[in-house]
Amino acid sequence: MRIWAVANQKGGVGKTTSVVTLGGLLAEQGKRVLVVDLDPHGSLTSWFGYDPDTIAHSVFDLFQHQGKVPEGLPAQLITDTSCPGLSLLPASTALATLERRMVGVEGMGLIVSRALAQLWDDFDYVLLDNTPSLGVLMVNALAAAQHLIIPVQTEFLAIKGLERMLHTLEMVMRSQKNRLPYLIVPTMFDRRTQASVKSLNLLRKTYPDQLWRFAVPVDTKFRDASQAGVTPSSLDRETHGVRAYRHLVDEMLAQTETVEAR
Repeated sequence: MRIWAVANQKGGVGKTTSVVTLGGLLAEQGKRVLVVDLDPHGSLTSWFGYDPDTIAHSVFDLFQHQGKVPEGLPAQLITDTSCPGLSLLPASTALATLERRMVGVEGMGLIVSRALAQLWDDFDYVLLDNTPSLGVLMVNALAAAQHLIIPVQTEFLAIKGLERMLHTLEMVMRSQKNRLPYLIVPTMFDRRTQASVKSLNLLRKTYPDQLWRFAVPVDTKFRDASQAGVTPSSLDRETHGVRAYRHLVDEMLAQTETVEAR
């Protein structure tokens, strides 16, 4: 199993779109893929037609056992999606109460890691969609992940948000004494606007070694896919956005193999 987290402390930068599109593309390659919704807003869950306000069982159930994960529970929480080979571990809005509920409970930062350990032989890839804030859910994702993707909208305020995310990442890695490989992915790029072009150039200048060499363009097909409850690649395999994410999948696979070969 390979575990990729998709995270940024700023909302609206394309985290959920990245998880769904990458997950769909991996599934199309014949991989067994699980996408996990760790955001109380439940955008990933809603994408596939489930209501995070009313869903009976979700990721929230994993956190109800005093830091333990009962045997067999993670598998019971997994649901199907519209994409063959792509499964979902959904979120519920109850996740928003975790911080106050779990005060003083030991081991809460490792719940997702323990849950995925039970599913290790069932999936080839796991993609973790994150809440845009530092807390127990993001700590769980960073602890479980082997690689991190940081989507960043190509606009000035999103770049400022990236600085906060990298500071958080450094802090978490220092506490865990573990280096987490990461890749910054420019999203919502619009070459027709000067602001977007300037922002991409600033990212390239500031983060030359961590930045993906391409950018995901603005693409209305992503919105169409979310409304239809399907992966973007199943809606249109050759749209500009899907082609960009296909390049990113290739890059991530190559990066993963390089790290594992060391």
